[in-house]
Amino acid sequence: MKLQFDEKQAFSQKMEAIGRLAAGIAHEINTPMQYIGDNTRFLKDAFGDILRLIVIYRKYFAELPEGDETRKIVAVIEAEEKKADITFLKEEIPKAIQQSLDGIDRVSKIVLAMKEFGHPGFKEKTFSDINRGIHNTVIISRNEWKYVSELKLELQEKFPRVFCSIDELNQVILNLIVNSSHAIEEQIRRKVYEKGLIIIKTYSQDDFAVIRITDNGCGIPNVNLQKIFDPFFTTKEVGKGTGQGLAIAHDVIVNKHRGSIDVESEPGLGATFIIKIPFDSNSDRSKS
Repeated sequence: MKLQFDEKQAFSQKMEAIGRLAAGIAHEINTPMQYIGDNTRFLKDAFGDILRLIVIYRKYFAELPEGDETRKIVAVIEAEEKKADITFLKEEIPKAIQQSLDGIDRVSKIVLAMKEFGHPGFKEKTFSDINRGIHNTVIISRNEWKYVSELKLELQEKFPRVFCSIDELNQVILNLIVNSSHAIEEQIRRKVYEKGLIIIKTYSQDDFAVIRITDNGCGIPNVNLQKIFDPFFTTKEVGKGTGQGLAIAHDVIVNKHRGSIDVESEPGLGATFIIKIPFDSNSDRSKS
């Protein structure tokens, strides 16, 4: 099953352009984020030093000898502390700084994921970490699924590296996550539930790496199960899908990686896509 050459080539060029754009944006964001991170960590340390000074000042204020001048000085300092609401600042500034650091860490992870996901240099097959690719793809696609579903990862620990084109495999995973999100969105529109669930699982099976992507979306009607990998077949409304995504996924997995992609579905209950790729697609064993 192959798309027309010009369609495949156009899609490939588009993905490569998007990849370069993502990598470029990631590079541009990374430098200012380093400045922001370094400065925020400096502010955290500096505020800690200031708090320690305040504690010392208060200790010695309490030990000052009694007298009118002393009382005046202490009264002025206490009034300024009250005006500045030192107690509130002591509690809230560390929280604000920590939230900023958490946000910076999150942005940094997104930037790294964009850089690795969109890197235009991984067209050739290499032994790659599929779990890391899935992590990056989940981060990149978060805006697609976070409003409609939870996303749970069940990734095999110490998963062997797979000889694959990791950027093309990431595109397949991205497409399936987006499809799952759309299927769940349909169930939400039907008021079946308020939020759905997507589960991505990896495990070894003989000489193959297996990726299972399961959702509890609207499912696929039985009459369409044999057609979903056909070029330009789509049941989505106009403007929502082109019908190329699953056909390209089939081409990437079956023709380029000597693997298989199958689907199990029950209308109204969801769907599971099962991808099997040989750990070494150059090996004769991958033909079986």
